[in-house]
Amino acid sequence: MAKDHYYNKAKQEGYRSRAAYKLKQLDQLENVIDSGDTVVDLGAAPGGWLEVAAEEVGPNGNVIGVDFQRIKDFDDHDNVETLRGDMTEAKTRDRVVDAAGGPVDVVVSDMAPNMSGEYSLDQARSLHLARQAFETALELLDSGGDFVVKIFEGPDVDDFRADVEEEFQYVRATSPKASRDESSEVYFIGKGRLTATVRPGDELEVEIESVGNEGDGIASIDGYRLFVPGTEEGETVEVRVDDVKPNFGFAQRIDEE
Repeated sequence: MAKDHYYNKAKQEGYRSRAAYKLKQLDQLENVIDSGDTVVDLGAAPGGWLEVAAEEVGPNGNVIGVDFQRIKDFDDHDNVETLRGDMTEAKTRDRVVDAAGGPVDVVVSDMAPNMSGEYSLDQARSLHLARQAFETALELLDSGGDFVVKIFEGPDVDDFRADVEEEFQYVRATSPKASRDESSEVYFIGKGRLTATVRPGDELEVEIESVGNEGDGIASIDGYRLFVPGTEEGETVEVRVDDVKPNFGFAQRIDEE
């Protein structure tokens, strides 16, 4: 098989794998990685995504890569740390949490199963790995953080997407140009990790603790701010949550409907 465009491009530009261009394209699409971020890359070998992430975060950022295969050290990126371990094992996930030393800004996963050639089996294994990555992302991500994960098209992918949508402001599915034409892989990009204890549609009773600059009442639920128009400080009102952002949300009072 002839070597393709991205394989040759990676050789010319010094990346360890053609997959580097997938992360570049995903990042260009949704601005996943910013300067100064801490990024965790799951299934990082041979290191193409680590190289791209290290470039994007710059000298003030950090990148942690984990894979059960050894990842060769980087001579030109001293902001990259690598761990060897199996992401399906809890002890490896614990090591990643320890290495991060606190919440991170981005979790990315290009993990794929060892291919058996039987698509239904490979797809099921891909889904399992994607869920492992998702659980790790929920453990690690700071409020507002971003998540990128690869998955093979097939059964239960819509259910997985719905689960991811529960935890992020929005989710986009895309196949970057650098994916091979014959590939069934798709990437989910989750933007804006939601750490609030409320979700759109929730109905609850809240106390208005103060009034914001725009005149909206502000309630606090486990430290999460909820703006409620048409309310006064000291009132206790029933509300329905309309919109949830990483650090604050909006609700409408329903006790006057």
